[in-house]
Order: sequence, then structure tokens, then C-alpha cells
Amino acid sequence: MATQTSDESHVSESLSTSAQSASTGSAAFQAQYLVRDTAAGLITGAMAIPLTIGIAMMSDYPIKVGLATVAFASLIGWINAWFKPGNYIGSPGIAAGLAPVLALGVANFGVENMAFCIFMTAIMQAIIWKFNWQRYLLVAVPVYLVEGLLAGVGIKIFLRFSEFTYEIPAAMVTDVFWNEARIQMVGISAAGLALFLFLFSKFKDKQPAIPYFAIIIGGVILAQFISVPMISVEDVELSLNLPLPTSDVSVMMLVYMVLFCAMLAIVDVIEQVMSNAAIEKIDPLKRKTNSNNSLLAIWIANLGSSFFGGMTNLDGLAKSTTNKLAGAMTKFSVLIIGCVVCFFTFNTQYLDFLPKFALAAIMLFTGYKMIAGLVHVTHYGPYALMLAFLTAGLVYKVGIFEGLLIAMVIHGIVHYMVYTKHDNLPGKSVVKRYFDNLKKDSGSNLQWVLGS
Repeated sequence: MATQTSDESHVSESLSTSAQSASTGSAAFQAQYLVRDTAAGLITGAMAIPLTIGIAMMSDYPIKVGLATVAFASLIGWINAWFKPGNYIGSPGIAAGLAPVLALGVANFGVENMAFCIFMTAIMQAIIWKFNWQRYLLVAVPVYLVEGLLAGVGIKIFLRFSEFTYEIPAAMVTDVFWNEARIQMVGISAAGLALFLFLFSKFKDKQPAIPYFAIIIGGVILAQFISVPMISVEDVELSLNLPLPTSDVSVMMLVYMVLFCAMLAIVDVIEQVMSNAAIEKIDPLKRKTNSNNSLLAIWIANLGSSFFGGMTNLDGLAKSTTNKLAGAMTKFSVLIIGCVVCFFTFNTQYLDFLPKFALAAIMLFTGYKMIAGLVHVTHYGPYALMLAFLTAGLVYKVGIFEGLLIAMVIHGIVHYMVYTKHDNLPGKSVVKRYFDNLKKDSGSNLQWVLGS
């Protein structure tokens, strides 16, 4: 009898969730918050511009292509929310965590073959969505390993954009490296970063977009009086083409591309699942997220973007948090974000007013936040922490693809040592003790992330 009551309760809860999803996705519900969502979209859209520029540069993609990807993904996210809502305030965009991965693809396959890679990535994600395999990915690729990967990527981002803090215009370069102009540039960059961090600490729980506005507007004004390096946006042509590989792709390269796309698809999916868990916690109406529905929007957007040479996308936590704190209640805000980004996609001349030191402050902070994510791993026990640090080091030193593979092999060997029937394996008792502590301390955390 108790079982029957439990089943009835589960069905009732499912029906309630379905009804809530239908009502919050209706035109009448969205109309209630039209003004709020519009204002939130304008604020978050303005914040998304410098983030997109920085991530596109880190990915070795044209900035205009990155902006077009965000605009297209925003449109797909809004449309998808009408039929199969994944989350309700998440803001799509190109992910910082995948930037070096895409750069690796550009370096190995050429930018002309990346459209095919994104197309294959979308197909793999469609398969994951169809069979709802996202439920099992965090078991095969644990959260703490992904956090380590992101930390390694964060180091790469931090070091890449730190160069902007001391870069000076070509006309000011002399035989002396630390000349007066460079010292002045370092001082300006340090002051800008300090201002950004101060404002973020003050407004992070109220209006996290304020530090982004301050550093951008302040940088634009300062650039009118002091000569500083500026962002240069190449006005590339956006055209529709079939995402096919070039004729010179060998069989071995094709195999490597498939493996590369599998890694890209899996990391993208896991990041989305993790983002959804966080977005659910900050939802103003406490609505439940559905990660598999979010994957539907992701793979459709990825598939579509491959036809114009676009990038991968997911609902980024930084923009989603800003969207929520700016007052967003529905996915209509995402449509407004897409409109803002679309405007700058086709009016790139306005982006030439953005100084590099202002972009550096934003991206240095982004890299730091990715590295600081290792703190979350402490909840999973000592083994997880060691593997996360090892993964971060491997990703930074060896490379994204190779580092992740090596870390997964090590993780697999350790699992074999723990669960094998051969009790005489050296070190098995020590490793098993770590795993027992890990399961005891973090079982609830893993269930929360998986949404089970």
C-alpha cells in the first residue's frame, strides 16, 4: 500500500511539473514579465558582448562568427522554451571552458574543417539527447575530473589575456621593454582590474553586470585621452555552406576528428548539466530544470551554426546569473539578448572602441573563476581533489585532448584497482579507502548534480 501511495505521489508531482512548465511557457505568462525580461535582456546582452569577444579570440575564431553563434543560439533557446523548456532563465553562449578545445581543433584541422567538426558534435549530442544518456555521463566522466579540466583551461585563459595588460601600441615600442609607455599600461590595467574586482564584490549579489559596464565604459572614455591598444574585429563574411570536410582530409585525420568531436560533445553536455543544476537553484520561481530538454536546444543550435561556420554553445552560468539578477523571469529575455548581440554582429565597427586592457580584466576574472572551481572538488574527498589537480596540470601542460584522455585512463586504472576481485593488488586497500570516503561524502552531491 505504501508503494502505491509513493507511485501516486510521484505521478502527481510529474503532472504538477508538466503543468507548471506549460503555464510558464505560455504567451500569457511571458506577457506578464515583458518589461522585466526586456530590461534584463538588454543588460545581459551588453555583458555578453565582451565575454563573447574574449572567448572567440581564445578559440582562434573570428569575433563576428562568435557573436553570430550567440545570436543564433539565443533564438533557438527561446523557441525551444515554448515546446520543451530545459531551464527558464539560462542564457546561451559560447563557453569559455571549450575555447582552448576549439583552438586545438583549428590548429589541427584548420578553420575550414571546423564546421564539419561542429556538425559531427551536434549529431553526437543529438544521439545523447535521443537516448537521454546525459544521466550516465557524470558517472563515466566524474564532475571533479571536469572541474580539473576547466581549471586547466582557466590557466590557459589567464595567461593568454595577461599579455593584454602590458601590450602597448606598435608606435610606442622601443628597444627597452619596460619603457614609460609599458609601465603606464601595466598601471592602467592593474587599476582597471582592481576596479572590476571591487565592483564585483560589491554588486555580485545584486547587479553583477555593473563591473562589466564600468570597465567597458571607463576603458572607452580613457582611450579617448590615452593611446592604448584596441580590439580589432575582422569583418568576415557570414554565408551558408554545407559543413563538409575538405578534400585533403586523410582517413587518420578523420578518425582523430571523430575522437575530438566526441570529447567536445561530452564536455559540452556535462557543462550544460552542471549549469542546469546551478540555474535551477537561482530560478526566481524555483522551477525545475530538464537537462535533456536543454540538450535539445544545444544540439539544434550547434547543428544550425555549423552551416555558417559557427561554434558550440551552452547556457553559461555567468550570463545566466546576470540574467536572473537583472530581473529575468522567462526565456523572452534570451530573445532580447540575441537581438543585442545580433546588432553588434552586423555593426562590428562599434566594437573597435573596446580597449584590450578592459577585455583583459574581464577574461582574467573568467579564468580565475574557472581555476577557483577546484574548491568545489574538496566536497568529493581526497582522491577527487588529487585527480582534479592532476587533470588541470595535464590539460595545461600536455593539451586539452591528451590531458583529458590521460586523466580518464588513470581514473579507469584506479577504478579497476578498487573493484577488481584480485585482493593482492599493491595499494588496493589505500585507494579503496579513498573511494569509500568519496562515496560517503559526496553521494548526495552527485545525485543533486544528476537531478536524480
